[in-house]
This record gives sequence, structure tokens and C-alpha cells, in this order.
Amino acid sequence: QVQVAESGGGLVQAGGSARLSCAASGISFRIDSMGWYRQASGEQRVLVASITAGGKTVYADSVKGRFTVSIDNAKNMAYLEMDNLKPEDTAEYYCNISPGVGGVSYWGQGTQITVSS
Repeated sequence: QVQVAESGGGLVQAGGSARLSCAASGISFRIDSMGWYRQASGEQRVLVASITAGGKTVYADSVKGRFTVSIDNAKNMAYLEMDNLKPEDTAEYYCNISPGVGGVSYWGQGTQITVSS
């Protein structure tokens, strides 16, 4: 059974930093990419950053230069380093793992990041 678990959420002051981790277990397929999404209260879930197994990254414009996504293929883990956090970064952050085109992706339960001004 595939499980995806995020950790590292919490309350952070504006201008501070936080690091989220995503651990995937029960994997029987090759992970093509891992992504971080976030959903603020009353809003849709949106992509924050993603990274392929080969290291290719994509970032939302709103986090470019502040967030860094990384992957550890051997451990089936992904990380999101968040610097210079802003109140508008407050959201539930979700990890997604994907086997690639045509495959089923999996989501974690989310971890809350709250940035106080």
C-alpha cells in the first residue's frame, strides 16, 4: 500500500524559514516526479514546486527565489526549503508522487504552514 507522509509544518514568523519533508513508502513503481502543492482556506489547490527524478524543477512564480525543492531518489523522499516566508504562504501543503504519464499519482494528508505577520 502506497503511503505519502508530509512533515515539517508549523507556525513561522514572516521572513522566517521552514523545511517540509515528504516520505513515500510502499512504492512498487519508479517515481517519475514529486511535487508540492498548497491549498489556502477557501481556495483551490495549486502547484508550488515539482521535481523529476532527474532533477528538473518547476516553481510557481510566487515562490521563485524563495523556495527550493529537492529529491532523494534512493529514499523516495522530497523536500521543500522555504525561505523569506510571507503571510500569503499560509496554507496546507501537500506532497504528490507520480509514476509519470498514464499512471496513478498519490497524495499525502498535508501539513499546515502558518506564517504570522
